[in-house]
Amino acid sequence: MADWRKLEQACLRLESSDSYKLKAQHRLEFATLYRAACADLALADSYQLPIATVRYLHQLVGRAHNQLYRTGRFEVSQWSDELFRKVPRRLFHDQYLRVAFAIFWGGFLLAMFLSSKWTPVHNFKEIVMTPDQMAALEASFSQEIGGQGRASGGEAMMMGFYINHNTTIGLRCFAMGLLLGIGGLFETIFNSIYLGAAFGHMTTVPQADNFFQFVTAHGPFELTAIVLSAAAGMRLGFSIVFTRGYRRVDSLIRAAIESIPIMMLAVVMFFLAAIIEGFLSPSPAPYAFKAAVAMISSMSIMFYIVVLGYSSEPLEDEQ
Repeated sequence: MADWRKLEQACLRLESSDSYKLKAQHRLEFATLYRAACADLALADSYQLPIATVRYLHQLVGRAHNQLYRTGRFEVSQWSDELFRKVPRRLFHDQYLRVAFAIFWGGFLLAMFLSSKWTPVHNFKEIVMTPDQMAALEASFSQEIGGQGRASGGEAMMMGFYINHNTTIGLRCFAMGLLLGIGGLFETIFNSIYLGAAFGHMTTVPQADNFFQFVTAHGPFELTAIVLSAAAGMRLGFSIVFTRGYRRVDSLIRAAIESIPIMMLAVVMFFLAAIIEGFLSPSPAPYAFKAAVAMISSMSIMFYIVVLGYSSEPLEDEQ
C-alpha cells in the first residue's frame, strides 16, 4: 500500500509542469515502483482480490505507463531551461573547450605579434606563409571597403558563400578531431598560427585599414565557432582513447551526445558570422560601428558561456 501511494504521488509530480525536471534517482525510483505495481496487479488478478482494488491498480499502472512511455511535448520552460541553464553550464565546465580556447587564442595572439610590425622576429611570417599567399592576401584588400557597389542580391549571395566557407572550416576542425583527438589539436594549432600570422602580416602593409575594416565585425563569432568545432572533435577523438571504463563504442556515443550542444552553438555562430560578413563587413559603415558590433558579439559570447555557465553545482543528469 505504501508503494502504491508513492507511485501515485510520483505520477502527480510527472503530470505537473515540472515533469521533466526530476532528478535521476527519482526517475529510477519511479520505474521501480511501476514494475512493483505491475506485479501487484498480476497477483490481484490471480487471487481475485476485491474489484475496487483491481480497478485502482489498473488505473495506477495505466497512469504510470503513460508517464513512463509518453512522448515529449514542446514546453517553452523546458527549452528555456536547456538553452539558458544546462547548455552554458556544460560549455563552461567542458575541459576540451578550455583546452581548445587556450591553444587557439594563445597561438593566434603569439603568431599575430611575431608577424606584426612590432615584432622582434622579422622572418616569422615567412615561415608560416608563402610569398604567394601574402601577395594574394594583400591583393584581396587592395581596394577600399565599400568603395564599389554590389549588384542587387550580391550581399545574400556572399552570405551563402560565407556560410558554406565557414561551415567547411568548422567541419574540417571537427573531423580532424576524430583522429584520436590528436588531429584536432594539430588542426587547431595550424589554424591559430596561420590566421594569427595573416592578421599580423596585414599590420605591416598599406592595406591594413581595408583588412581590419572587413574582418573586425564578424571576427568574434567566426573565430569562436572554429574553436567550438575543434573542441567537439577533440572530445569525440579522445573518447576513443580515454574511455573512463566504458566500452569504446559506448564512450564514443556518450561523447557524441555531450558534443551536441557545442556543435549546435558553433553552427549558430558560423551562421551569425556569415550574416555579418555578407552584409556589414564589406559595407562602407564607419569602423567605430563595426568595432561596436564586434564588442557586443564578444560580450554576448562571454555572457552566455561564462556568466550563465558559471556554477559549482552539477547538473541533475550528472548526479
